Amino acid sequence: MPVGSIVAFWGVALLLIVVPGADWAFTLGAGLRDRSVVPAVGGLVLGYVGMTIVVAAGIGAFVAENPAALTTLTVLGGGYLVSHGVRTLASRSAPVTATGDTTAETRARTSWATVVQGAGVSGLNPKGLLIFIALLPQFTSPDRDWPLPVQMGALGLVFTFTCAAFYLALGSVTRTVLSSRPATARTVSRLAGAGMIAVGISLIIERIGGGAVF
Repeated sequence: MPVGSIVAFWGVALLLIVVPGADWAFTLGAGLRDRSVVPAVGGLVLGYVGMTIVVAAGIGAFVAENPAALTTLTVLGGGYLVSHGVRTLASRSAPVTATGDTTAETRARTSWATVVQGAGVSGLNPKGLLIFIALLPQFTSPDRDWPLPVQMGALGLVFTFTCAAFYLALGSVTRTVLSSRPATARTVSRLAGAGMIAVGISLIIERIGGGAVF
């Protein structure tokens, strides 16, 4: 597989990642709410690793071509985003500070819950799945040393690791800049929740209404 194809894909993937969406909203919320953004980003990465496996195995193409399966996935994913956005909006907690009084057991339980939530945000996003299906094949090549599933898997991991680096930086910057500005932090957190609700509703409306999911 030509290195040039991987580099070209990375450039396109980065452009897609920096466009705000559900992953952005989730990362911003976690950056303001949690002691560390690592569990949130780890969850997003876990979801994209699962998506990479699905696409490399050929299941993604089946889902994209099966209206019933795609509609089910879209409704589940959209509903999940809406529910998480509602919880974010309803939260009245201020950003976590270094002196917060929580037990190690509580922090561990919260971290695992955040990982699961992140995996749901990225793994249940049908737009992400269709981007993988539409984008990855354009950067593959007829290479006997690199079977197509291996190429798809490699490109999917490039996307995943780029997500990890970008969202770690985004969450860390958000936490650093807004940790001393609780009023602004609450506003950003609520905007993040509203953003997830908007994305979730738009996914459901577009799919049920018969429109394209892109």
